[in-house]
Amino acid sequence: MQPLLDIDFVRKQFPAFSEASLEGQAFFENAGGSYTCRPVIERLFRYYHQRKVQPYGPYAASQAAGAEMDEARAGLARLLGVESDEVIFGPATSANTYVMAQAFREHLKPGDAVVVTNQDHEANGGPWRRLAGAGIEIREWRMDPASGHLDPADLAALLDDKVRLVAFPHCSNVVGEINPAAEICAMIHAAGAVACVDGVSYAPHGLPDVGAMGADIYLFSAYKTYGPHQGIMVLRRDLARALPNQAHFFNADLPDKRFNPAGPDHAQVAASAGMVDYFDALHAHHGGTGAAGRAVHDLMRAHEERLLQPLLDYLAGRNDLRLIGPTRAAGRASTVAVAHARPGLELATELAGHGIMAGGGHFYAVRALEGLGIDPAHGVLRLSFVHYTSAGEVDRLIAALDRVL
Repeated sequence: MQPLLDIDFVRKQFPAFSEASLEGQAFFENAGGSYTCRPVIERLFRYYHQRKVQPYGPYAASQAAGAEMDEARAGLARLLGVESDEVIFGPATSANTYVMAQAFREHLKPGDAVVVTNQDHEANGGPWRRLAGAGIEIREWRMDPASGHLDPADLAALLDDKVRLVAFPHCSNVVGEINPAAEICAMIHAAGAVACVDGVSYAPHGLPDVGAMGADIYLFSAYKTYGPHQGIMVLRRDLARALPNQAHFFNADLPDKRFNPAGPDHAQVAASAGMVDYFDALHAHHGGTGAAGRAVHDLMRAHEERLLQPLLDYLAGRNDLRLIGPTRAAGRASTVAVAHARPGLELATELAGHGIMAGGGHFYAVRALEGLGIDPAHGVLRLSFVHYTSAGEVDRLIAALDRVL
């Protein structure tokens, strides 16, 4: 039987919960960036104090710096179910996606097709759409305008022997529904195309087994998964070898540099090993043995689902707003957007007066809101939480919503 998440243990791993300036504030804008766990902060502090030198040199401080960067890459690969040379760091997911699109611009030929969705954050759609300027056909897999659901059957109608890549979100940052990524990747591969999955809005709720999923490219952000401001990309080995180098010519044979035109932030890469420390500690504290990845994923998801369903029930029971996405917690992430007669930012601003930190706007999901018939300028109120959120904070949110709405 799966243990219940020890929320007291979890919150002790995040300095924000003992920070006086944040006392009395309930954080519900986690989809924009999570709190940072203590091991990441400690590693970053240590790196800047002891190892702020060029890594991989012949002297002790340099070797320690490089070893910690390698530790981060190897640890994340273990959690994600891939090889360490398939984990690539970059300044942000938006930048990593842009670099991938430039590689495919060279790799593809005019007349080839790429499929994108209108459910995506712009970071996973815009760079691919710009390939139209190179003669690449762009096809749009559209979600249902009422529910926001992305139906795999609609993708099947778009796939043919011209399609070379399909980019889709594991989870939308406004719709919240978890797309069946493994099933979709299998469809894409059956059509002979590459599967590029934007995991930015999914990974904070539990790192997926990318190896089992079958994604050729999987992207997410460390600053949303309790770490530093880095983009993390899984790029499977065979595809990496087939794509043209995007870095200095003399780095063409180095997997960690081949798709990073600029040098990585050494300190932040090294500090990302703290994310692995945290997941491993969480696994051990709950009696886990063996691999931590799937167990921690399930632990986080179960806790979030328990807290999410009362919020969904409350919102679905109101007739003065539109709840976007599924009404059952099991089918979605704890990222909840609602459309209201009042602008999203206005509602978020009023909630702040009740100690609720939430967000309002379009959240770079302009195409998704337009696809749902919502004016992006008016925006939505977004309420997002992760596994360190407590049941009491959700109760406080619902009480505040009652007053504000």
